[in-house]
Parts: sequence; C-alpha cells; structure tokens
Amino acid sequence: MFHHVKELQFKARVSRPDPRFARLLLEQFGGGNGELKAAMQYFVQAFGVRHPYPDKYDMLMDIATEEFSHLEIVGATIQMLLSGVNGELKNVAEESELTRLLDGRDSRDTYIHEAMMNPQFFVLSGGGPLVTDSGGNPWSGAYVNANGDLSVDLRSNIAAEARAKIVYEYLVQFTDDPGVKDTLNFLMTREIAHAQMFQAALDTIEPNFPPGILQGDPRHSNTYFNLSERDGEPIRSTWNQGASACLGEHWQFIENPRSYVRETDGLTQTEARGTVRTEESIRTQERELSVRRSREVNGASEQRNMEWGRD
Repeated sequence: MFHHVKELQFKARVSRPDPRFARLLLEQFGGGNGELKAAMQYFVQAFGVRHPYPDKYDMLMDIATEEFSHLEIVGATIQMLLSGVNGELKNVAEESELTRLLDGRDSRDTYIHEAMMNPQFFVLSGGGPLVTDSGGNPWSGAYVNANGDLSVDLRSNIAAEARAKIVYEYLVQFTDDPGVKDTLNFLMTREIAHAQMFQAALDTIEPNFPPGILQGDPRHSNTYFNLSERDGEPIRSTWNQGASACLGEHWQFIENPRSYVRETDGLTQTEARGTVRTEESIRTQERELSVRRSREVNGASEQRNMEWGRD
C-alpha cells in the first residue's frame, strides 16, 4: 500500500525558467539511469526476496519508494523550469508572450531548433515532463535489471547508483541556478547513500563471490592473457599479478597467449595453478551452497493456501 504525502522529500527551488536545462534534466526522469529506472528496478527485485530475505525485501522496498520520491522531485523541478511555457502554448488567439520569456527572437529560434531535437518534450507535452530521456527516447522496461540472484542484483544496484550519481555530477555543470544546484546535489548525495546500503547488504551474504551457485573452473579463474603491450612491454599490475582480489588465487600471467593456446590444445590440456581450489573441492562447495540456497528459498515459501497481505 502506497500513501502519497503532498510534500516533497527535499524542497525543490528554481530561480527562473530554463527550458533548455529542463530538457537535460529529463535524463533523470525517464532515462536509462534515472529515478524511474531505479524505482522500478528495486521494486521488481524485492518480490523475489520477500520470504527468504525479509530484511533485504524491506530495504529494497524502502529505497524503491524513496526513488519514487526523487522522481517527484525531478518532475517538480522540470515543471518549474518550464514555468510560463505551458500557459503561452495555450495562448493561440493572440501573439504569444513566449518570445519575451525566451529573451527575443534569437532565443526563440534556438528554442525551436532544440525542440526539433526532441519535439515530444516541447510540443506534445505542452510544457511538462514526459517519461523519456533527454533525447526523446521513451522509457523502457529493458532498463530494469533483476536476475533473481540477490548478490547479482545488489551489484547491479551499486552500479546503477554509480551511474546515476555521475549523471547528476555532469548535470550540475549545465546550470547556474543555486536552487537547482542544491536539488541536484541532494539527489546525487542520496545515490551515494544508496550505494553504501546495497554494499552493506551484499556484505551480509556469505559467500557472495562468484555470484550464483557454480564456482567456475579452477584452471581458468586466475589466468590473465597478455593481449596488449605498451612500448613492447606487458603491463603488470594488481589485476594480473599477486593474489586475486576475491578468490585469493595467484594470477597466472600468460605472456604469449597464442603459443599457450596452441600448446594446451585450445586450453583443454591445462592444470590449475596458483590456487588451492580443485575440481573436487568446488564440486563439494557447489553441492553445499546449492542445498543452502534452496533451503533458504523453499523453507521460507508456502506451497499451498498462499497469501500476500500483512506480515
């Protein structure tokens, strides 16, 4: 049950109309990294974890609901940035005052030119936000990532918050309105907060790497193929030497991949090196993890006479 409170989470303020920036801000209303995408992604992900992970269900629903609040803030800001446009578009009986709003003919011509880049926003909307990105592309359910594995979804959410954060960071550079800057800074900061929440939730899942159940082939999980060079020398760093970050295996640097592939008959005649993992150990781990995850899900879910109401 949702209950709408007619009060924004953050007081949105705009000093003066700015239709051009309103169009840019559409990116966070109906774009691939915007607030609607985030709200729907976390909302959809929550359904599958309600019974096995009720704490994660609450977190996902809470953050999804806050993202809808952010969508309202973005929409309100867009509407204020378009203040005056809607009324002037309705004024068809007399010469429009839109020219004065846009500071003369040159600005009007620029406005018309930009409208041709996104006619739905300036013409079809009548001066309000649309569920599109800044280029006029309609919002799509394809933006939503929900894989059914909590460790995968949480990593996807951390990435989503990072992308949204950087979009707000870029948007700040295109406005000098102090009120709008304050709003963008608030929204950007909440992306940082959400990323921390998702990371904290991911840390409570053990083990959480690699994602899913299957552990991968230990012959190939720590090999690095040298496929690029600089000044004839291979590049060595923490991602191809020393211990790997997640599994703690020692990286095996394949300096000449072409010869290595040939010598190992297309990587079929290789042995695991630099790792304590074996085929037998990972099969055992997969069986144990499979049973654990299955019990977590099935043990928390009813099979008959199911209800979804008050917990």
